[in-house]
Order: sequence, then structure tokens, then C-alpha cells
Amino acid sequence: MGPQPSAGCDFGRSQVVTTRRDFLKRSGAGFGMLGLAGLLDRQGLLGTAHAATSPFAMKPGQFAGRAKSVIFMFLYGGPSGFDLFDHKPELDKFDGKTLDWKGKLDTFNPNPGPLMKSPYAFKQYGQCGAWVSEKYTAVAEHVDDIAFIKSCYCESNNHAPALFQMNTGIARVGYPSIGSWLTYGLGTENQDLPGYVVMYDPRGGPIGGPQNWSSGFLPSSFQATPFRSTGTPILNLDRRADMPVEQQRAQLDLLAQLNDEHMRMNPGEADLAARIESFELAYRMQMEAPETVDLSTETEETKRLYGMDREETKYFGTQLLIARRLVERGVRFVQVYSGGGHQQESWDAHFGLKVNHDMHCLETDVPMAGLLADLKRRGLLDETLVVWGGEFGRMPVSQGAVGRDHNPDGFLMWMAGGGVKGGISYGETDEVGYKAEVDPVSVNDLHATILDRLGVDHEKLTYVHNGRKFRLTDVAGNVLQKILV
Repeated sequence: MGPQPSAGCDFGRSQVVTTRRDFLKRSGAGFGMLGLAGLLDRQGLLGTAHAATSPFAMKPGQFAGRAKSVIFMFLYGGPSGFDLFDHKPELDKFDGKTLDWKGKLDTFNPNPGPLMKSPYAFKQYGQCGAWVSEKYTAVAEHVDDIAFIKSCYCESNNHAPALFQMNTGIARVGYPSIGSWLTYGLGTENQDLPGYVVMYDPRGGPIGGPQNWSSGFLPSSFQATPFRSTGTPILNLDRRADMPVEQQRAQLDLLAQLNDEHMRMNPGEADLAARIESFELAYRMQMEAPETVDLSTETEETKRLYGMDREETKYFGTQLLIARRLVERGVRFVQVYSGGGHQQESWDAHFGLKVNHDMHCLETDVPMAGLLADLKRRGLLDETLVVWGGEFGRMPVSQGAVGRDHNPDGFLMWMAGGGVKGGISYGETDEVGYKAEVDPVSVNDLHATILDRLGVDHEKLTYVHNGRKFRLTDVAGNVLQKILV
């Protein structure tokens, strides 16, 4: 029997499994490791040594940003812009006519019907005279703070690829989401809360699930943390009732010691560094996160402002109020989903535009208006960029008798606050809302504009992966200068 390890042996250096790097280090007097280092260095893949600072530590942008945080209200399923904010009188005029002068329609479902007018009445609001549907009368009171972008387009008429593109810039899985890019590039002000938070609809998450808020090939610390609007905000965050705080701290200190020793033996392991930081962040969040979702300190007037006094608006209003509290505490990027599951539970109005949008507009109108009003009166709107939109829009023709199909070729989004001009409209679709024709806006353009408002040059925020410099906007994207202050 060979010698046994003593009671004081160094467990950090006792490796049962030999890694490939360790094999190269030991073989041929280390020459294999020298060769590997040379190859990695030439490809720009050589990792940096582990730093003691948090990956969320504040970092400067390329220039002074107008906004500090983003609240992205994501209407999963695809809202119909010309039924809500982009009045199209020609739809009334040609209701029931075949859309034959545009050539073959590129629809998700076969056999599209004729043009179908909006079931909603429109009025003009604000000093800017923006047209808004009768279903968004509360948001309509804030049109002078909103920049409507009416000529958006994306690459896919299928939910999953379009969701991935709107969230990550690429219509495929495996790429970092915009919130991950921002926290990677800028860090976050509050080191006791995640830099990137997502809250999805109680009826279910969007198609693709966590891939929509993934960190992709960025270090895993930068992926979003899902928050719940009721109960424990983060699952498995609470300390066990039978564990004293002193014992938990001692366990974390021992774990940190072992992990740091392992890090010294394996420098440049980004995932290991992220794992170490995740334990410490979770410990800090045990105190900070419950306070953030504790709305008992909010006035009854504020809760009513967000619609929390009505059953139809309570869940979304609660989420938006928590979003305000998060950005108020220095969280960088908050994404709140309206619509979950499939079909009518989301904004996917295949089986009845009016029934679908009646329900979802009722759930969101008052809370969205409440968010804008609350941010403005607290002096937060100027430093918070609010974004509204889905993965695509809807067709001006009917599907069946009363539904609308997906439309990636022309749809509407809007932004408010954060250095964006209010009371303006940018771009246009054709006279019936089928295709973007005037100043078309790609997803890359939208992302470039969001990054710009936070002081980030979208062409300079890059990450080396597989020998190539990647960025959120890939090889395209232009900032929409005309909508900026």
C-alpha cells in the first residue's frame, strides 16, 4: 500500500483528473504549454489572469451616455403597430380588398385573406398630435415623451428566430443578449444586485426560454437573473432556516479559499471566475433582493398609478414597479415580458386580433403609463431608456376571418426617456402597413441606438470568440441620430 495523505495535505493541489492543460504543462518539460500559449496569443484567445474585482464593477463607456439604465417592455408574440400607434386610413378605404399591388405576400401561414381594417378608433393626442388607438388611452397621455419608430423590420417571420434576433442581434441560438452585452461593457452601479434582470409573464416564458436572456459566449456572470414579482424574488436564494449567518459565511469563506487556489492553478478560466463571483453575489442578494421587491414602502397612490388595484393590471403593474425600483437602485438592464405561453396568451393574434389585443392592452396600458409618469416625476426618465416592442408585427390582411398573421417586414417600436426626443415619429411603412418603405430600421439599428444612449459605441464593444471579434450588431447597424436629443 502506498503512502497515505497526511491530515494537513493540500486538497487544492490534489488533482484526481489530469486536464489537457496539465498534460501539456508536464509533458516534454513544458514545451507543449509554450506552443499552446503561442497559438492562443496569436488568435487573441489568451485568457487574462483572475482579477479580484467583480465582473460587474463599473466601467467607462466610449463616451458620456445620456441614460444609465434600460427598461425593455417586451410584448412577446408581436403587437400590431397600425392597430395601436400607426393609424392607417387606407386600411379603412380598402377593407376587404385583395392586396395584389404588393406582389406575393410573405406570410407565415398559407392562404392570406383580404385587407382588414383596424377594429379600433383613433384619436390625436399631445402637442405632437400623435394618433393613438382607443386601446392605449393611458399611454396616449405621454406621447410628447415618446419617439415612435414606425419602419422596423427583422429577418424571420417565425417567433423563435425573431425573438433571438431582437434579444441578441442574431436569429440563431448561442449569442449574448443585449443586457449581457451592456453589463459586460459597462458593469452596474449596485454590486449587491444583478446587473441584468428579466421578469416574464406568469402564463409562461417566450419561445426559446432562457436563450433569450443568455450570456452566450460571454462569461456566464453576465446572463440575466430571473426575478419573480411575488414571494421570493429569486428561487433558492433564501438561507436555510436552521443555518446561522455565521456558519453560512464560514462555508463561503472556505469555498472561496478553495476556488481561489484552483484559479491560481488554472488562470484565465472565465467560467470559474464567474462561478466564484456568483456565490458572493448570491450572498449579498439575500439582503438586497427581498427589500427591492418589498412594495410595502410604496404609497397606495403609487400602486394605483401602476394599476395594482385592479386584477387585470396587477401582475404587469407590479413587475413595472419593481423594474422602477431596480433601476432606481442601479441595475443596468431590466426586461419585462407581457404575454406568455402560446397563441392568445401572448400577443400572437392569429385567432382574433380584437379579442387578443383587447385583453393584452387592458393588462398593459395603465401600468405602462404609470411607469412613464413615475419615472418622470422622480427625475429618472432622463436617465432611464424605456423601450416598447415585440419580435415583429402583424399583417394588414386577415388570417381566417378576424386574425392577423406575423409580419417581420414592417412593424413599430417606441422609445422614451434616456436622451430620446419626445413627440416624434421616425420612418414609415407603406399605406397599409405591410412593408417598411421610408427610413427602414433594422434590429441592428435599434441595438446600436440603445447602446449609444448608454455611452457605448456599438462597433467598439467586442468580445473575442473562436478567433473572431464579435459584437452585438455583428457587422451592421446605424445609430438613429434623428430621434436623439
